[in-house]
Amino acid sequence: MSLERLRDFTPARVALGRAGDSLPTRQLLEFQLAHARAIDAVYSEMDSAQVAFELKNPGFHCITLHSAARDRVMYLRRPDLGRRLDEESGAKLIQHRGEFDAVFVVADGLSALAAQMHAARAVELTARSLRDAGWKIAPVVIVEQGRVALGDEVAERLGASQCAVLIGERPGLSSPDSLGAYITWNPGPKTTDADRNCVSNIRAEGLSYAAAASKIIFLMMEARRRKISGVALKEEDNARFVGPARDGGIVR
Repeated sequence: MSLERLRDFTPARVALGRAGDSLPTRQLLEFQLAHARAIDAVYSEMDSAQVAFELKNPGFHCITLHSAARDRVMYLRRPDLGRRLDEESGAKLIQHRGEFDAVFVVADGLSALAAQMHAARAVELTARSLRDAGWKIAPVVIVEQGRVALGDEVAERLGASQCAVLIGERPGLSSPDSLGAYITWNPGPKTTDADRNCVSNIRAEGLSYAAAASKIIFLMMEARRRKISGVALKEEDNARFVGPARDGGIVR
């Protein structure tokens, strides 16, 4: 197979050609544009009110919080601050404490663009299916300047058995809007990244909302059934689980 034919199967930059010792002008400019879009994704801000509005219509109550990183610059320089809530948000969350099967957290991560574009729809499909199956779902928590591990504190303060953090992933040169979902059973202070399952590349050019919801629901159901997550929980057989039906019910 020629290198040119590979371009029909991947967005990767292959067989770009040459112009002397450099790339052709068009390919060089496209590379610079992709790099600029990735930078914009990292420094962009999530419109939390819009995300909450999109989730309100399908009937989800949202709580908007903020991490201990006061702004984007601090968020990028101090990853540890993005992993915990600020004092005001922590106090606010305690007021909603209960006994929940799961909590969904939307965070901007390293691509607020991804969270803005895809998180509400992914949460709607996933949480609605679980809710229809009898799960008690906590209010959706939207966190500005948040990282994955912040979901552990959110779940613990709310009293949720597990959490699913939908967060903007580090942008690549062909995917500035990739959303990831991180599922954790019994999250808390001792939780590590090895305790999480990840569903990645949720976007139009990657994993569809329906396919992502199917995988997330399968992992969350298995996590609750087996009381484990992360490296101990493998997606051994998702064939029996088709996912959300068009009417929002679960198809098995």
